[in-house]
Amino acid sequence: MARAEATGLRTWWGGPLDVEGLALAAVGAAAAALDRYTGAAGRYTASPERTAAAFDSSGHLRIAGRPLQGFAPLSGFRPTLDGWIRLHANYPHHRQRLMQALGSTTPDGAEAVLRTMTSLDAEAAIQAAGGVAAGVRTRAEWQDSEMGRAAASGPWILLDPPDPEDSPAAPSAMTGSGPKDIPRPGGDPRRPLAGVRVLDLTRVIAGPVSTRLLAALGADVLRIDPPALPELSDQFVDTSFGKRSAVASLGLPGTRAALERLVAGADVVITGYRSGSLDRFGLDAASLLAARPDLAVVTLNSWGTDGPWSRLRGFDSIVQAASGIAHLYGMTDDAGWRPGALPVQALDHATGYGAAAAAVTLLARRQESGAGGSARLSLARTAEELFGLPPNPNRLQALPPTAYRTVASSYGELRYVTPPLLVEGKPLDYPGPPPPYGSSAMEWVARDD
Repeated sequence: MARAEATGLRTWWGGPLDVEGLALAAVGAAAAALDRYTGAAGRYTASPERTAAAFDSSGHLRIAGRPLQGFAPLSGFRPTLDGWIRLHANYPHHRQRLMQALGSTTPDGAEAVLRTMTSLDAEAAIQAAGGVAAGVRTRAEWQDSEMGRAAASGPWILLDPPDPEDSPAAPSAMTGSGPKDIPRPGGDPRRPLAGVRVLDLTRVIAGPVSTRLLAALGADVLRIDPPALPELSDQFVDTSFGKRSAVASLGLPGTRAALERLVAGADVVITGYRSGSLDRFGLDAASLLAARPDLAVVTLNSWGTDGPWSRLRGFDSIVQAASGIAHLYGMTDDAGWRPGALPVQALDHATGYGAAAAAVTLLARRQESGAGGSARLSLARTAEELFGLPPNPNRLQALPPTAYRTVASSYGELRYVTPPLLVEGKPLDYPGPPPPYGSSAMEWVARDD
């Protein structure tokens, strides 16, 4: 699928990279896919003001009046013997593995150990222990690495089978030749995905952002989390508006049977774990499509499916450190030089909206031909997309005013921002608040006939 054109003022966020352009292009890709799915060109558009807010949704969210918890104390940049490293320890199990790798029991002790190691040695030790870290590289160092070259290959959204970029964008979705039981866009343009079932096997930000948008468009989204590794509560609230939530261990025989029933009744499966980590459950794209050739399968992860890091854990901040973004955004003050970061977690959010665009594109193709397909994205490839944009003009002005809404929830009153799309020029909203974590059964809601 062709990359959406990005238009806008380029004045929201300072820095050398066109983060605003990436944001608008990602949301624009979702809008273009929806136009194709509904057969109504121009019905869905990216709102610049709402895109600016949506890419910082966690910063705007208030849960019973309080802001969300930020990065854990041990997460962030730390100096090493020869440079800097970025650590991620927000999840307790990642913090434990990090401390074990460094042979320390306290944050101060861990920092002391890091100062005796090169950044790449520390990176390798932490990764080998199952922790999450990346040395801060220059852009040239990343591009010269095997992983950097792998991350730069292929299109931003890799569709299989490919979608010819020069094909008409949208033969009317209502005239598709697919099976009769394929959900069709309903009469309400604000809920074009009504009747579509989305199995959400994602965590953290990028994947849940994609399925949050699909829920806003009317899909029945069921998210499943493992009981042994619960999601961070505030993060779950931010990304789960309009969804349902179940907790289940996929390795248990009873759960496997329920999972097979869910896959049999799904229209879309979106996975957001490390490459290969769900294969043993039959949740890789090849196995899913062998069982259900009409399924839309979207896979996203941090590092892609090729290269030496393809099966490693990662996060937006870690990809920024490895790919050269942190070095490019570095600053010097009285304490000397230190690396920096993008103004928002743009790799996560752009990948999320790209994944939503991919899912809707696959649904549109299924209506047109009856066949399913798959799509792959990664945070590392999204970083390459950002570097590929023209430099940021840097005409910095105030962010657009933010339009907040409030809703009652089991977590207390939520102040939140709406999705970044306009539907026929009017704002889109979520169909409901985030559910209580793990409150849903592993079954689909009956479709309306």
